[in-house]
Amino acid sequence: MLEFKENRYILCIDLRGFYASCECVMRGLNPMEAKLACVGNVEREGSIVLAISPGLKKLGFKNRCRFYELPKDQGIIFAPARMRVYLEFSEKILAIFLKYVPPEDLHVYSIDESFLDVTETLHLFAQDVKTLAKMIMDDIYQTTGLYSACGIGPNMLLAKLALDLEAKKNPDGIAYWHYYDVEKKLWPVTPLQEMWGIGPNLEKILNSMGFYKVGDIANSNPAILKKKLGIMGEELYYHTHGIDNSIIREPYIIHDHNYGIGQTLYEDYYDNVRIVMLEQCEELGMRIRLRRKMGRTIHLSIGYSRNSGGGGFSRQITLDEPTNLTHEIYEACERLFNKYYDGRPIRKIAISIGKLCDDRPLQLGLFDDRARKQRLAYTVDEIRNKYGKGSILLGVSYLDKGTSRLRSKLIGGHYAELEYHNVKEV
Repeated sequence: MLEFKENRYILCIDLRGFYASCECVMRGLNPMEAKLACVGNVEREGSIVLAISPGLKKLGFKNRCRFYELPKDQGIIFAPARMRVYLEFSEKILAIFLKYVPPEDLHVYSIDESFLDVTETLHLFAQDVKTLAKMIMDDIYQTTGLYSACGIGPNMLLAKLALDLEAKKNPDGIAYWHYYDVEKKLWPVTPLQEMWGIGPNLEKILNSMGFYKVGDIANSNPAILKKKLGIMGEELYYHTHGIDNSIIREPYIIHDHNYGIGQTLYEDYYDNVRIVMLEQCEELGMRIRLRRKMGRTIHLSIGYSRNSGGGGFSRQITLDEPTNLTHEIYEACERLFNKYYDGRPIRKIAISIGKLCDDRPLQLGLFDDRARKQRLAYTVDEIRNKYGKGSILLGVSYLDKGTSRLRSKLIGGHYAELEYHNVKEV
């Protein structure tokens, strides 16, 4: 086994079937027994099932299926997603975590999963780390009615692996992995994408190199991995030995290379996709203005309908001057669209802006239309921040093919509240 450095007490806590469990609690149901599925939009058969309750999972059903894949005759409750409700639950749970660790020792990985470094605070609450983990899980249940699972390890990696590969299967929902557990518990894992950090594309590459179990990678030559995969290959080699030297409280600097926005369309678009394109440019412009940034490289990606053979194009253009103005971003996208669009039906569109620099306010000269537009854009942003994105919309958003009116009512791509659409649970 390789040498390692970190030997901390890290908890990785996951809320079981979070969205669906929240819906169960709101209905006075036990998430471990109720058969409930949380659906992005119950009006559409092809909508994504965001989560299923632990009770439904015990019957063999899986998350991330489509609405039409679940039977409608087995007493399953289909609940429309309510993102604002889930955010309120999440805030309560974060408040619980902060009773046990300071903010610098808490890393929120996602809305339903967090890492807690309890190394410095363990002695204040319990004699051992498993007792503290159970204490926090009980606190979550008593406060919110939600069930959780917890992986424990000497570093973030092993805590996460303990959660994914063992804790969720254990009756008490807790698993504690040490470095000496790696060979016995991690190395036999197959397929490779069962290991955190390995996705389907990387798995294909590793399979082509003759690696099918995690132990195959761990017992390989790290130089070969680095030659094939670069720094990622070297890091993967160490991860297969359970080694991860990252510490939650050490600042993690995010380097913003670009900002982007993408959308899957509910129907075929053609030339009329320009309406959505303009809406996305407006949203993207607002995002980078909020961060006081400008960009020079505009990237447009178009995905064609599968019924027309799929595929698409992804092209970019570099401007002479950086911008954060909607109409200038749109003009660049329109040039790319006019040059590369072949007339087939469109189902996906994404726009990003890169080569970022800090915003520099344009000086308002006597006839400087661009400076006026920049100041107007910031004024509109202030109104939207105060009164909501839907308070001011582009005129095209009121056309039949506009999507911003609907999207302004969404959080994370899903409805914030049920009153925003005339839908009842099924």
